[in-house]
Amino acid sequence: MDYFFMSSVWNQLPITKEAAFEVDLPSSAFISNFTITSNGKVHVAQVKERAAARKIYDAAKKQGKTAGLVATKSVPDKCVTRMFFSLSYEELLPRRLGRYELSLGLRPGQPVQNLTLDVSITERTSISFIKVLPLKTSDAVAPASTQVERSGGCARVRYSPTLQQQNGVSSKGLNVDFIVHYDVDLRDLMGEVQVYDGYFVHYFAPRGLPVVPKDVIFVIDVSGSMIGTKIKQTKQAMGTILADLREGDHFNIITFSDKVHTWKKGRTVRATRQNVRDAKDFVKRIIAEGWTNINAALLSAAQLVNPQSTSDRLSSRRVPLVIFLTDGEATIGVTAGDAILSNAKKALGSASLFGLAFGDDADYLLLKRLALDNRGVARMVYEDADAALQLKGFYDEVASPLLSDVQLTYLDDQAFDITRSLFPNYFQGSELVVAGKVKPGVKDLKVSMSATDLKKRVNLENDVLILNAEGNESADSLKCSGGSEGISSFVHRLWAYFTIKELLLAKLNATDPATQRLLADKATNLSLKYNFVTPVTSLVVIQPDEDEAARSPTTAKPATAAATTTTTTTTAAPAKTEAKSSGTGSAKKPVSSGKPIKTKPHPPQPPPTKKISTSTAKTATPASRKTTTTSSPSTVKTAPAPFLGKKTSPSQNESISASPPPPPPSPPPSAGKISTSLINALKTAPPPAPGKVSTPHPSPLKTTSPPITTPMVTLTTSPVRTDPATRLGNPLPHSPVLSKRPCPP
Repeated sequence: MDYFFMSSVWNQLPITKEAAFEVDLPSSAFISNFTITSNGKVHVAQVKERAAARKIYDAAKKQGKTAGLVATKSVPDKCVTRMFFSLSYEELLPRRLGRYELSLGLRPGQPVQNLTLDVSITERTSISFIKVLPLKTSDAVAPASTQVERSGGCARVRYSPTLQQQNGVSSKGLNVDFIVHYDVDLRDLMGEVQVYDGYFVHYFAPRGLPVVPKDVIFVIDVSGSMIGTKIKQTKQAMGTILADLREGDHFNIITFSDKVHTWKKGRTVRATRQNVRDAKDFVKRIIAEGWTNINAALLSAAQLVNPQSTSDRLSSRRVPLVIFLTDGEATIGVTAGDAILSNAKKALGSASLFGLAFGDDADYLLLKRLALDNRGVARMVYEDADAALQLKGFYDEVASPLLSDVQLTYLDDQAFDITRSLFPNYFQGSELVVAGKVKPGVKDLKVSMSATDLKKRVNLENDVLILNAEGNESADSLKCSGGSEGISSFVHRLWAYFTIKELLLAKLNATDPATQRLLADKATNLSLKYNFVTPVTSLVVIQPDEDEAARSPTTAKPATAAATTTTTTTTAAPAKTEAKSSGTGSAKKPVSSGKPIKTKPHPPQPPPTKKISTSTAKTATPASRKTTTTSSPSTVKTAPAPFLGKKTSPSQNESISASPPPPPPSPPPSAGKISTSLINALKTAPPPAPGKVSTPHPSPLKTTSPPITTPMVTLTTSPVRTDPATRLGNPLPHSPVLSKRPCPP
């Protein structure tokens, strides 16, 4: 998805000042490109090691140069300078609940006279369905002025609301996510393989398998911090979840604060109607009070998963799952994170642990490490009105296990340097993705799959036909606009994207400092090679001063860039990013703090073969202002889980204008793949909905928002199940006319 946004900033002081710009990025995305266009010249950022990026930026700022640092919080701004910013990022869209989801944020801040959103999707296989969701949960149908066309592997969605229709949603303009759901036909049980330039990606999503019963243990934090809305929403979600249990399932409930209470002592019980009724009554009586003993709660869950009594042992025919929800940190009992991790890993055995961090105060980093150690994933649940739906949405994703201990192997030494290929579970409606390298001349790939299903261990071998080998473009893909250019590089970069994520995850779990440094160095080298901004790299762009420009008149000379990722949290939802820039604006990467950044996640986005490129342009013509343009190529297929992030509202300084902003003298380079989120759980994505660009500026800077006329958003998905970065930010006005007024003395 590619988004193009512009904002204007006018520094009225004769000295360089800093302004802050915020952009919401999907937490699993990697920033791959950043450019500043100033005075008709394009300055391209370079990815460098994080510390080096900071030094370059600080030195340039001291000299009063226009500079940009992606991953920090402010932007030094020269007097009366007009600038455009372009940010690109890429991400893999996961498939969840049987669909891919594209979520596009529309937040112009006011009604726009001419607003058009175009989505173009291109798939190598037929699109089985496509649906546009209502803008409001109270609505039953897609928004008015929405046109949907589908033919074979192509689909087009166009949304052009009138002023009256926009006012019908909100008198202050749209502040919504425009969401498109779709899926593709996959007939081969072993999935689909795509090969380009010696790299392959394998999408494994078998259909029609029977659901395996599960032993599910719900562990719920009922400490004092849950009092009020959070405990009410948790009870509401649990009532719905319990009603959805199948009779073949077994379950139990544990509540914990400073003490731990187990609903049925020592065992899980079958999900009969009577047991479900009794469990609902137990949940209704829950009271929130006390401290938070995470360690004791985990050990109590482990006793149910691995009981000492032989008669209470779980059936090998059922899949053991622990769903652990907390809104805080360990405050009593064992509170050291490493000790909790060690105890849980020893006790839980083969059970999969899914951690849900409810709100900003939850120890998300601990939950993520617990999940990584115990065959699961961690997610954020944001304190919104729809928190109960977020909880239920996550449960739906894991409610129907089809296979466990899935191992994908590539035979005859055809493939090598393969990313993660062993998965603890395959859930209905999801997709497993593996990337790697292949030997020259490979026309098909022999794949072996072993897993456990409802009855026994299953072993399958099959030759999987390679699609779109070496740049072959099918006729269907060319019928959709923006479908096939650059596809060959996506598979290559997807391999790098996965490999970097795996290295960062390994570093997260490593305890030896030497091992951590080695893994960080490998991730840094690969990030630099593929121009990804990750937790170990940053982007910096420096605009030469006028004397330097006169000596070297190159128009688009790459500026120094450093790769720095200050984000340490990984959410399935978009993460807020900031960028520093002197005299120019820049988008910022999610700053990590051990606590996730609130952002509204896009619904699960599947990783089908496509390239998504969305562009939103706002144009305005105010005088005497600086324009900031933030654009970022769309993500590789990504769809955040339905319950994930929280979206921020657009700043009042932003506006959209009718005509698209005038393009810079030379187009910014295309973006590469990236993962901005900290050390995201590998191959989870979430999803990415373009966020808003906010421009909180220090007092000396005056920000103006030009009148709004026309934002345009175009999304194109190409057949590689990886999407080019989205151009982020809030749709902003047309490029303002630069004021002739001199700076004050």
